[in-house]
Formats: sequence, structure tokens, C-alpha cells
Amino acid sequence: MASLHIGIDIGGTFTDFVVYDPATQQIQTFKLLSTPSDPAMAVLEGLKRIFAEQGTQSATVIHGSTVATNALLERRGARVALVTTRGFRDVLQIGRQNRPSLYYFFADPAPTLIPSELRFEMDERVTHTGEILQAIDPRQIAALIPALKAQNVSAVAVCLLFSFLRPEHEQAIAAELRAAGFLVSLSSEILPEYREYERTSTTAVNAYVSPILDKYLSHLEQALDPQTRLRVMQSNGGNISPAEARKFGVRCILSGPAGGVLGCEYVGKLIAPAGGIHLIGFDMGGTSTDVSLIDGKPQITTEAVVSGCPIHIPMLDIHTIGAGGGSIAQVDAGGALRVGPESAGADPGPACYGHGDLPTVTDANLVLGRLSVEHFLGGQMPLDASRAHSALAELGEKLGLNAEKAALGVIAVANVHMERALRLISVERGHDPRSFTLLSFGGAGGLHAADLARGLGIPRVLIPPLASTLSAFGMLAADVIKDYTRTVMLPGSTPISDLSAQLETIAKRGFSEILAESVPAERIRIERFLDMRYRGQSYELIVPFSDTVYTDFHRQHSHQYGYANDYSPVEVVNLRVRAVGQGAPPPLSPRPYQGPNPNAAYLESRRVVFPEGPLETSFYRAELLEPGNRILGPAVVVRSDTTILIGPAAHADVDEFDDLLIEVGQ
Repeated sequence: MASLHIGIDIGGTFTDFVVYDPATQQIQTFKLLSTPSDPAMAVLEGLKRIFAEQGTQSATVIHGSTVATNALLERRGARVALVTTRGFRDVLQIGRQNRPSLYYFFADPAPTLIPSELRFEMDERVTHTGEILQAIDPRQIAALIPALKAQNVSAVAVCLLFSFLRPEHEQAIAAELRAAGFLVSLSSEILPEYREYERTSTTAVNAYVSPILDKYLSHLEQALDPQTRLRVMQSNGGNISPAEARKFGVRCILSGPAGGVLGCEYVGKLIAPAGGIHLIGFDMGGTSTDVSLIDGKPQITTEAVVSGCPIHIPMLDIHTIGAGGGSIAQVDAGGALRVGPESAGADPGPACYGHGDLPTVTDANLVLGRLSVEHFLGGQMPLDASRAHSALAELGEKLGLNAEKAALGVIAVANVHMERALRLISVERGHDPRSFTLLSFGGAGGLHAADLARGLGIPRVLIPPLASTLSAFGMLAADVIKDYTRTVMLPGSTPISDLSAQLETIAKRGFSEILAESVPAERIRIERFLDMRYRGQSYELIVPFSDTVYTDFHRQHSHQYGYANDYSPVEVVNLRVRAVGQGAPPPLSPRPYQGPNPNAAYLESRRVVFPEGPLETSFYRAELLEPGNRILGPAVVVRSDTTILIGPAAHADVDEFDDLLIEVGQ
């Protein structure tokens, strides 16, 4: 019997499960309330339910974990020390000397992950050409161990100045410290690139979060049956083994949102099989909203900053803001309405969940009639409408408004925050949103997507049937991916053959390591890139390697920055290789088109409040819609795990994959 494939995404409010059975090619989804005090509880409860229903524990589980993310955001990581070259202990503190507030000279910088008393220096020096000027003294390494133990350090980040050229000194330190029982992160293993601040920061983050992720994954693996194989999502869109995730926790900082980007890409390939995918991903959950852009393929960045910490490993380019269904609305000291970033989360949750009293975005949608009390989560979780109304009425009193007008204000403010995020990853990066489709997913996205698209001039919104659990589904579509980099600092006159030879050395390593993950050789793909710049620039572009890579660099620079200088000297800064073991995502089969009449899915008609005023609005059951059906606004489409709002000026069509395509109108 083929084993089950299970994707799990832990959100701030709900934990999502997608179960694919290769034997029947059936896909099932469900949600459980997250357990913030112990995220593994919801995961294990969901797996227990799946195994009981399916009668087997033979499964591959691909898990997107927020454990590393939350440890960094909430500063609950391990007690970490830094070991570096003498004279460079304050690199983390100095950073790039950017002031958090441009015009306020007395603003305090954000505290570093590693305080001053936990930064240790070693007498060693390697030149920028890789020559050893001063060898490391083994006696200094031995003396370091009691000093670390005296400080109750559990993990150590080692980042020596030119270790990306000569890692021997870092390796010598690691051998001694690991033998003494410390968890050690080496910059030469995590980010073998120049720029000591970003390399030190990335290594420090890894040392900070890896012990927390290690503890979580160990607990999870011990609770799982040996027949259950666990894999962990990375921020780059690939999955890795738990052993590798424990060692390189920094690679899993955005593992949950990465699944959503892969889900978007998968849906995009279904509707545009020729590869012309132009999507803006909009993932609105209970606690946060993640936005991303797919222009032919997902965008990769090596310049992410999470909670004030630069992380310079390859990651899917995802922008996150604190706006979700659980975002709390309040009146600030100046009398203005604020929404988020604080969230009611899963406990106590929005007021309508029956435990909390604070007004949230979900409560506002319920007060406006946009959520169905009886059909929320398929009727498994009835909502308390009177509690939501009381929370919004109390908020409205402070603003001089009734409950409905206060609710409209909450929605408007939340939409402004999310629209700003969508502008950041589109307009501010040179992309015209009018040529994209907004792909909305997440449990709360469907209630806001059409209004956001209209505000940005995006003509249509696409909402797939798996919208509420698309991040968990995307994990099932993930490949096995490993990224490698090497700083070379070569002139633009370097022959292509020399670059190819150096890339091939890295590619062979990538191929063998993917092969070791039980991926057949015929399903392994190697991608080669160069980090390139004009001489004198302090930033690089990642350019796919080919015989025309120098010409391609000028063209890409012109496209991204509006100009190119064909006569300026070019530098090759880093070599990059991405090794990909192609996975086998669950197939989604099309259904034949029926007529345009959606009456078979009609539920009822009721009053819904829009900015234009209250309107009688038709409600439809999404699971009963057929391909070819057309729904005229105003309307609400109810799924078992999400709700979709179609405004008065909009209409929606159902395609052969049961996607809802909304033309948002003016």
C-alpha cells in the first residue's frame, strides 16, 4: 500500500492538514485550533485523527514549522555565544550603522541576539586571498571551554573573518567545542560568503534557533510511529530531513509561508501550463498576512531581514505583516482607530469564538453579515454573534460610531495595511499590478481579496478550492532543494569555461547530496547562477549561468534598475548552485463544464453591509458549485474552511479546477 502524504502548516490561530492518498488520489483537508504553548500538541492530535480514519501510520509528513520563527520574533532562543577574530567582536552591534529613526539621534538600536559579555575573540588571521597570517592557538580553544560553561552557554556561533576562504580555523574550534557538548554553528558551513556582518548575523540566528527547533523535532519524532517519515520545509521552498533542519534551523525561518508560495505556483501552472504565470500571492490567516510575487517563477532573495536580523541565505521573497483575522482593533491615545499588529491568536481568539472580549477583524466581518454563523468551519465551530456585536459596539462608543460603522472602519484600516504590503512587493519593485492576478488564500483572505485588488487596479482574483489550506498543500508539492554558494571575486574577463569548471565542482557535491536523500538520479536538476555587479557597486544581481551570462547581466540590470553600462567593468562575486530533487505533487483533475446557473448551490439571501450601505446578498455553498457557473455580486460563497466575498460591482466564474475567478469591477 502506498503511504499517505500529509502536509501540515502551523498558523497563529489554526493548524492546517492536507492528506493525499496516492492509492485513491483523494485529497482531504481539515483544521484544528493551534496550541501556542506546545505547537506539537495540535500536530499530534491531527495525525492521530488521520491515522485512525485511514487505518495506517505509513505516511510521509512534510511539516512547515513556526517554532524557529517564533523563537526569533519573541526572543526565546538559546543562550548563544559568539567566537570571532580578535577585533571583530562588535560586528553584530555595529552592523551597517543604520539608524532606526533617521531624524531622532538618540534612538536606541535593537538589542543584538548575543550580548557583549558572550562575545569571545581568538588570535587568528587569514588574508583576503586565503593565506594564513596567524595560525590559531589550540590553547586558546581549550581555554574557551570553561569560559563558555561559566556563562551557561548552550550554543556557539563561530564566525572568523575570512573563513569562507579558509575554514580550517573554524573547523578546529568546532571540533573542540562539539566534543565538550556545545551545539556549534560555523559560518563556513552556513554562509561561506564575504560581508562579515551579514555572515555573522546569519550564523548567530542559526545558533539561536537551532536548539529550539532540535528540541521540538526530537519530541515530534519520538511521538511518531517508525512508519511515519518526517520532512521539514525550508524557507527556500524545498524540504529537508529533520537531522538537517536541527543543524540548520535558520533555513526554516519562513518554512510555513514558503509552502503557500509553492501552492500558488502549482495553481498557476494549472491555469497557465505554458509557463506564463503572473500572480501576486495574498495569504491572510488568523495572525498575519504574507504576500509574495510570482513573475513566471517565485522570486528568491538573499537579503531578508527577520525581526531586525539580516539572514543572507536564499529564501523565497515573502513579506509578512501583522494583519489577520485575529488582529485586534483599538483606539489609540490620539483617538485614531488602530488594527493590529497584536492578535487574539487561537487563545482567546476573536470575541465571536466565545472566549475573548476584544474586537478583531473576524468580529467585524461577522457584524457586517459577511460570515455565516451556522456554516463557519463547516458548522463545526458555531460563532457567537452577540459577543462580536458587543465588542464592536464598545469600540464604536469610543469613536462615536455604531457597531456596524465601527466594523466598516476596522475592515478599511486592515485593508490599508494589507494594500501597503501588496504595493511593496509589486509597485515598489517595478512590477505593474494591473498585469497580475491576485491569488488569495489563507482562512481569511477571501473576505478581503476583491477590495484589495480593486484598490491596486488588479483586474481579477483567483481563489482555489484549497485556498484555506494552500500552504499545507504546497508542502506536498515541494521538491528536495539544497543551495550552495562560494565567494570568488573574479573579474568580468574570466573565461566562461573557468566559471563553468568551478561551478561543476559545487554541482557534483549537490548532486551527490540530493542522491543521498533517496531521490532518483533522473529526477535531479542542477541550476547554476552567478552573483554579479558593476565594479564599485555594493550589491549584486543573481544571474542564471550560461554562455551569454555577461550579456544577460547587463540586460537584467537594465530591467531591474532602468539602466545598464555596457562599458563598466563587471565582477563575479559569488558562485551559486541549487540542487533540486523533483517531487511528485498530488494531481488535481479538471471537471467538465456545466451551465452558468449556480442555483443548485444557493443557500439563502440575507443582509450584508458594504461601504455603499446594506444590500440583500445571496449566499452559495462552494462545494455545490459546478465548472461554468457564474455568480453575480453581491454574493458570499461559503466553503467549509473559508468564506469569499463578491462585491456589488464584481462577478465570479468557476473554472474546470473549481477555482473561483472574480472579476472585481470598478
